[in-house]
Amino acid sequence: LETLIENMWETMYASHGVGLAAPQIGLSIRLFVIDASPFVDEEEMDQEEIQTLKDFKKVFINPIIEEERGKKWAFSEGCLSIPGIREEVIRENIVKISYFDEKWDFHEEEYTGVAARIIQHEYDHIEGILFIDHISAFKRQLIKSKLTNISKGKVNVRYRMKFHKGK
Repeated sequence: LETLIENMWETMYASHGVGLAAPQIGLSIRLFVIDASPFVDEEEMDQEEIQTLKDFKKVFINPIIEEERGKKWAFSEGCLSIPGIREEVIRENIVKISYFDEKWDFHEEEYTGVAARIIQHEYDHIEGILFIDHISAFKRQLIKSKLTNISKGKVNVRYRMKFHKGK
C-alpha cells in the first residue's frame, strides 16, 4: 500500500493533477489521493480557503461520502482521464466524508468549497463516474469528437494513458 500511494503521488504530480483515484490507474480499489495546494494561487478565494487548500494533502482509503449539501455552484472541472477538456460542473459546496488514511486511522470530516469539489470529483472515480457524466447531454454531444479522439489515443499528453481496445 505504501508503494502504491507513493507511485500515485508521483504519477499525479508528473501529470500536473491535484487528485488521482486508483481506478484511473487501472486498480479497482477505493483509494484516492489529493493535493489541493495548486489552487492556492486562485484569485477568487478568501484567506480561510487558501489556508485550507495550502495544507490539503490527503490519502483517502475506503471513503464514504456521508452527505453532500449546501449551495450548488458551478466550477470548471478537468480530469487527467479526459485531457484537454474542461466543463462547468454543478455540485453542492459542502461534503461530509468518512475514510481511513494511509496509517489506517479513521476520519470523519467536513469540507467546503474547492476542497469539497476535489473530493467529490475523485470520489466519483471510485464510483465509476466521470465529470462529463454531470454535464448535459447537449454539452456531451458538443465534445463527442474530442472524447472519441481521446478514446482512440489521438491525444497529446505528457503522461502515459491506457486505452480501451474496441472491436
